[in-house]
Amino acid sequence: MVGQAGGAVGAVPGRSSDPSNGFLAKAALVTALLTVAGSVLGLVRDQALARFFGAGPETDAFLVAWTVPELATTLLIEDGLAFALVPAFSMALARRAEGAVRDPVRTLVAASLPRLMLGTAAVALILMAGAPMVVGVLAPGLPDPRLAVDCTLLTATCVFTFGLAGYCSAALRAHRRFVAPAAIYVFYNIGIITAVFVLAPRYGVRSAAIGVAAGGVLMVLVQAPSLWRQLTRDPAADVPRDAEKGASGLAPTPAPTPAPALMSSALIATVLLFALCRQSQVLIERFLASSLPSGAISHLNYAQKVAQVPMVLSLMLCTVTLPVVARALAEGDVKRARSRVERDLGLAGCMVLLGTAVVIACAPQLIQLLFQRGAFTARDTEATAAVMRVYALGLLGHTLVGALVRSYFSAGRPTWFPPAAMAAGIAATAGIGSWTVDLWGVRGIALANAAGISVTACVLLRGMGPRNVPIRVREVLGELAKPVAAAACATGAGWALASLVGSPLVALAVGAPAVVVVFGLVLWALKARSFEPVRRTVMPKVSSAVTSAVTSAASSATRKRTHVR
Repeated sequence: MVGQAGGAVGAVPGRSSDPSNGFLAKAALVTALLTVAGSVLGLVRDQALARFFGAGPETDAFLVAWTVPELATTLLIEDGLAFALVPAFSMALARRAEGAVRDPVRTLVAASLPRLMLGTAAVALILMAGAPMVVGVLAPGLPDPRLAVDCTLLTATCVFTFGLAGYCSAALRAHRRFVAPAAIYVFYNIGIITAVFVLAPRYGVRSAAIGVAAGGVLMVLVQAPSLWRQLTRDPAADVPRDAEKGASGLAPTPAPTPAPALMSSALIATVLLFALCRQSQVLIERFLASSLPSGAISHLNYAQKVAQVPMVLSLMLCTVTLPVVARALAEGDVKRARSRVERDLGLAGCMVLLGTAVVIACAPQLIQLLFQRGAFTARDTEATAAVMRVYALGLLGHTLVGALVRSYFSAGRPTWFPPAAMAAGIAATAGIGSWTVDLWGVRGIALANAAGISVTACVLLRGMGPRNVPIRVREVLGELAKPVAAAACATGAGWALASLVGSPLVALAVGAPAVVVVFGLVLWALKARSFEPVRRTVMPKVSSAVTSAVTSAASSATRKRTHVR
């Protein structure tokens, strides 16, 4: 089903649905730019929290309440609802284009939207009524849970608004409208940032929870006008002319064909279960950190938000190429799908490992520049940087899991293997975290996260086979070993140079370029396949520029010596 939807989302019936065409290339570019803008505003949001509330009990209380919107984002906007509704709307649009008597799109909306609104509203009310119990389960070690309960009452509203936002996003993407869905996190973070700056002096950290509630409303409002235009347009506009007239030139009567199921319950169940298992890593981390001294949850949160930026950027590539893999599998071209997935894994691995090297080498400088102001002290910077260096060890695992699970579900069949693999990783996270939290505190929790997600990545790699994309695991691991070695060398070089400079800005300006240069040189020496595009395009230009500079300098020196004589 996902494979079929991958072609339907970006195609007009009867035309090429190759996602590499100009339209989808522009849509991917706009999506990437808005995603980066949302990530930057996310950092600004975290900076605002650090400035006003630091890394103390207030921030810990808010982050416990923030578990609700984080979970709702995964289930209702990202993986869960998207994998269920995008194929459903795509199939409805395809049936509309075939000339169905009743508009399948409006029928789908009438059948699904009221149920979604009732279900999410009921869950939101239950969470609000049980807020004290929710906080007690999520963070039983909080010394004063009342503030977390107040924040949870506010953030619970996002279950309803995020459900509507996710529904709008899925429907708009199926209609080939990408700008509004990509902009939702921009408006979400603007709502939080505005609420914190305006309301923090009066309401404290509750202002951030108010911002979450307001941001959820903005996510719906920014998409509603575009979706309304799509749902109220004339359905006949989507019917090709060759479907309107038969060979006799008369309007044909659509043949009664059996209506395929618009949504697979088994697929929805497997996707939601995987997303729930993956998000439970955060629940485990905050549960363990709640028993540590005040600020532990905050340090872990700030470290994750910064370290995850390279992962988000690297996974954008896999998101764009998902329709290519799905279409190839739908057409039975397993070789093309395998080639695409293997290249994606190599490129995404290179990107995230380069970011990992920068994060580990320049962790104190990054945290100091981003957060050390107001209530966020130098001690918080030191603790957060130490946690971030440990957490970054699992970034490759997070990226591989995000890339591989798309390949599993792109086959268009429900599969229970990804949830089982994620459950194995969760068990590893819980077991290792329970052991290491007493030894190393919050750094032990970060280590458990890295180990658990790496276990999931290994299981998913092992399970790639005929039912999804039979990649060549040994070749993939062999190629990934090259950027791992490059990242290790680059981390050492960047760390050494950054530690020699006192100013954090200068240290970052010295350390980050050193990481990039060493990383590229090692990849070039190891002849990594993922470095080939850079070697073919960038290296000749760099070589030409260096040669030109050397020639110019030599010519200038020669003229000076001649003049002196």
